[in-house]
Amino acid sequence: MNKIFTWSITVALAGFLFGFDTVVISGANKPLQELWKMTPFMHGTFIMSMALWGTVLGSLLGGVPTQYLGRKKTLFWIGVLFFISALGSALVSDPYLFSFFRFVGGIGVGISSVAAPIYISEITSSDKRGRLGGLYQFCLVFGIMVAFISNWALKGFDGINDWRWMLGVEAIPALAYIIMVLKVPNSPRWLILQKGDEAQALSVLQVIYQKVDVAKKHLEEIKRDATTSSNDERLFQKKYKKILYLGFLIAFFNQLSGINFVLYYAPQILEQAGLGGGDSLFNSIAIGIVNLIFTLIGVRLIDKLGRRQLIIIGSIGYILSLIMVGVCFQFALSPSALIAFICLFVASHAIGQGAVIWVFIAEIFPNRVRSYGQSFGTGTHWVFAAIITMITPYFIDDRAGIFRDELEVIYYFFAAMMMVQLLWALVIMPETKGISLEDLEKDLVDYEV
Repeated sequence: MNKIFTWSITVALAGFLFGFDTVVISGANKPLQELWKMTPFMHGTFIMSMALWGTVLGSLLGGVPTQYLGRKKTLFWIGVLFFISALGSALVSDPYLFSFFRFVGGIGVGISSVAAPIYISEITSSDKRGRLGGLYQFCLVFGIMVAFISNWALKGFDGINDWRWMLGVEAIPALAYIIMVLKVPNSPRWLILQKGDEAQALSVLQVIYQKVDVAKKHLEEIKRDATTSSNDERLFQKKYKKILYLGFLIAFFNQLSGINFVLYYAPQILEQAGLGGGDSLFNSIAIGIVNLIFTLIGVRLIDKLGRRQLIIIGSIGYILSLIMVGVCFQFALSPSALIAFICLFVASHAIGQGAVIWVFIAEIFPNRVRSYGQSFGTGTHWVFAAIITMITPYFIDDRAGIFRDELEVIYYFFAAMMMVQLLWALVIMPETKGISLEDLEKDLVDYEV
């Protein structure tokens, strides 16, 4: 178990870089807006959402290197992309070069959200898959919290160049990750399905299951799966229709909760609620801490209560908190009340969608198409994340935002979407807790069509 945990936490550190990279821009948002004086459209497109469009590309194409290069090599190159992006973003003085390096980092984020959850799901046993898979999300929100703290600590460090330090500091953990990931083994399922290397796969399976007979049993199951499907199995087939719907909807609802809207624009939203610039950055740290604590709770509960139950709990919290955040804006309640309900919203996300999404998508797709299925699910997630981030300035910009004086409308919309998610979880979403990846395939794939 110690080795499995070490491998899982090492790979999950890709989630730390993911979280840090995507949220660190919140501290640079206003300084860059003032520096380059771009229109809301140009700022939203080239500064705030460019990394997310890179993430869309990375997630949609990430299944290819994950499938053919292997999970381990792909994870190594993810670290290289993060390192290049951090240094490049910090050193340039042109908004379009800046957007290019943010795009490069986004590609790393997108591929990370494909390769890392797949790797962890494939090197863990079914009874620990949720908890260890949840380490990716835990590291992700830890990265978010560290980004908020880093932004706050570096404000005033170098005057007008604070934003360069905020973005460039990511190069340090990226380099550490590159070195660490070299020590993890290849996934046993990838070794069998892509390389046919039974000996090496068995040695890894013995570490996972500890008993030789159990490891050999799982090896035979993986080999059986390898003989029943081709190397070029297509994802978009009628037999995978149910799984495709599940992967699409959990990703769709994740973004229509408004989580990226809150995290990416937290300082600006808090300023519009009446907090000063320094206070808004400091209170963003509180949001990061709440996110981290409740993600840890979600990770602890995911193998006990199950994925579906956590989505139901999170949905109820979403609905209550989003409605109350809307009320705070509509009736100009105190900033303290607003912060409390935003923290409740973040807690609801962390214990529900945050803890579940990467685990659920990584486990519902069969071995043969898991890489492409993960790309499909995460691609859906990031397309909606990019769209929401790109259009947000239209709604909340201090000068010309459509809802700059009526922010409650946005939160009521997100609350309505979470009511739909609650209904989906209650009626349609299956439970995957404690079921082996091979048995899940039998339950979710319709072989009769």
